[in-house]
Amino acid sequence: MTRPVDSPAVPPRGHRVRQTITQLRERILGGEWPVGTRIPTEPQLVAALGVGRNTVREAVRALVHAGVLEPRQGSGTYVVSTDELAPVVARRLTDDRMAEVVEVRRAFEVEAARLAATRRTPADLAALDAALAAREAAWRAGRVDEFVEADAALHTAVVAAAHNGMLAELYASVGAALRSTVAQAMGDALTPERYVDHGRLVAAIADGDPARAAIEAGAFLEPAPGA
Repeated sequence: MTRPVDSPAVPPRGHRVRQTITQLRERILGGEWPVGTRIPTEPQLVAALGVGRNTVREAVRALVHAGVLEPRQGSGTYVVSTDELAPVVARRLTDDRMAEVVEVRRAFEVEAARLAATRRTPADLAALDAALAAREAAWRAGRVDEFVEADAALHTAVVAAAHNGMLAELYASVGAALRSTVAQAMGDALTPERYVDHGRLVAAIADGDPARAAIEAGAFLEPAPGA
């Protein structure tokens, strides 16, 4: 009598998802997808990891819930942190604490600009120029949502140019709250009185002037008199 050949063991679905989460985390922590960058599309991840679409989808969703990834409408899914600090911060940054968010934002962005002016590379300067151009284009187009994302991308590029991994992670962890402050400032329409020129900030970083870069980064986040 011929003995049947056993079929190869297939890992249960939950195990495959956990393995995929681990693989994604390793690529993020290894620097393949740094904070602020977009991860590959779902079909690309399926091909690269050798798992099914549903497994990739569940793994990405888990990392979104953990605050490591963030989906952005019409743009893709981005790395926003290498740890799980983001959701903890997000729960504390409610609308009634937006004044505190602005203070935190100012602390991060002023120091990031100062460091960026001394550490920026040619690649950083190219990224800053591109982000500034995209921000200006979004303003001219008059679309608030696009402008908020473009403004956030420019500030993220400044933080990246500081070349301080911990600063980048902390900044990314409050990214959603920071975009909320911009959205609140803009309101329902982009009007001339709400426009803030960031060209001088980028120029100061390009010129390697840390003091001027810090001043430019903080100027538009100063609290109103009497606030």
